[in-house]
Amino acid sequence: MKIKKILVSQPQPENNHSPFFELAKKNNITIDFRPFIHVEGVCIKEFRKQKINVLEHTGVIFTSRTSVDHFFRITKELKLNIPETMKYFCINEATAFYLQKYIVYRKRKIFYGKGKFEELIEVLLKHSEENYLVPLSDMHKQDIPKKLRKFKLKFTAATFYKTVSSDLSDLADVNYDILVFYSPSGIKSLFQNFPNFQQNDIKIASFGLSTAKAVKEAGLRLDIQAPMPKAPSMTMALENFIEKHNK
Repeated sequence: MKIKKILVSQPQPENNHSPFFELAKKNNITIDFRPFIHVEGVCIKEFRKQKINVLEHTGVIFTSRTSVDHFFRITKELKLNIPETMKYFCINEATAFYLQKYIVYRKRKIFYGKGKFEELIEVLLKHSEENYLVPLSDMHKQDIPKKLRKFKLKFTAATFYKTVSSDLSDLADVNYDILVFYSPSGIKSLFQNFPNFQQNDIKIASFGLSTAKAVKEAGLRLDIQAPMPKAPSMTMALENFIEKHNK
């Protein structure tokens, strides 16, 4: 059976020049996009259970726009008046500029890295006296608090939002030749939605070591893996597989 339909478990790219669209056109196949997971904010009751005093912190570390949204949502619901002395440390410039949605940018102390957390650490170390608050997901990467501890920075990691499985019931009768996953949460969502899922001839593609591990632990066959030396991106891995499979 030739590969004709692929489902990518992520939102559709906003950029029309996405490599996925080029892949579909070049190979005359259909590629659909559907997020298997989505983010929901924790409720005030859940947040309070963590016994975190936001105002005892002097700096906030934002690793994404999502963390920005939920930090200000929670503080608004708690009716907290965030002092102008609060410092904001962002993973990159785009996240820093996103703060303008909630604060007067020029009146606040805002710092940012170049996109990698290691680079942001360099910025944080210049302000090592701060007491940092880190708004995170319930399924955050453990290396973030690990690196903060390594450099002996004072911080509190707090769950402001959580990753939950999306409702995929409308896909029950839709057949795809390849399912593409980018996180262990996507695999979890697959089985939450379809407990009796049987892989059979469906090919599974995964990105990242943790996702590949989740595929295997779920008892599924991993057919396509990225990044790899000859396929650093998912689209390249798919391209290589399709070329061989559709001969």
